[in-house]
Amino acid sequence: MSEIQNLKLGLSQSFPCSYLPDQKEQLLLNCEPIDVQQYEQLLALGFRRSGNQVYRPHCQQCRACIPVRLPVQQFKPSSSQKRVLSKNRDLQWRVSLRPLPRHRTLYQDYIRQRHADGAMYPPSDAQFDRFLLSPWLEVVFLEAWLDQELVLVAVTDLLGESLSATYTFFQPSLSSRSLGTRAILAQVALAQALNRQHLYLGYQIDQCQKMAYKRQFQPAERFTGLSWQPVTL
Repeated sequence: MSEIQNLKLGLSQSFPCSYLPDQKEQLLLNCEPIDVQQYEQLLALGFRRSGNQVYRPHCQQCRACIPVRLPVQQFKPSSSQKRVLSKNRDLQWRVSLRPLPRHRTLYQDYIRQRHADGAMYPPSDAQFDRFLLSPWLEVVFLEAWLDQELVLVAVTDLLGESLSATYTFFQPSLSSRSLGTRAILAQVALAQALNRQHLYLGYQIDQCQKMAYKRQFQPAERFTGLSWQPVTL
């Protein structure tokens, strides 16, 4: 198995935080090429990826970003999540093993309508590739279809013992369906079917409304900086 002991890490400059407007953000960055086994080890240490860049928050004055993962074999949907499943029972699901033009079209529509004030605007094919793809990693595209229309894509990293939820985008006009929640439930089901142990959800930020939803999924584990601990509500 590949080891990470000798990987070189660097520290980014400080810049305005994307999630908490009163905070500065700083990242611990991997500076060397890695493989999928090394990435899974880094995930277990609280890292994430954006394209080929593997990082972990390392902010001097803030510890708001908490890595979260689900032990999927023990996961059971809550009452509210069961309602989301029922509301979306008319969706059909497919898995694509490569990026397709339809993914890029939906992604660009989503960014234009939901994140026109953010760093991902304006969207483009090149930006899609830089953000979501990686040559050393198997990425699958979990699709939801409604009446022959693609309405959701959950970009998911496929690893040896886990899945990692990288990014989800969907048809903004269907926001009342709670498609973000439905995407995570689909990723849990995929991880269970593939006999994986965990689904990594990225960072929970309780002070940021759009990142606090992850606490709704139980049982969950949070990375304390030393080990993964069960979430206590």
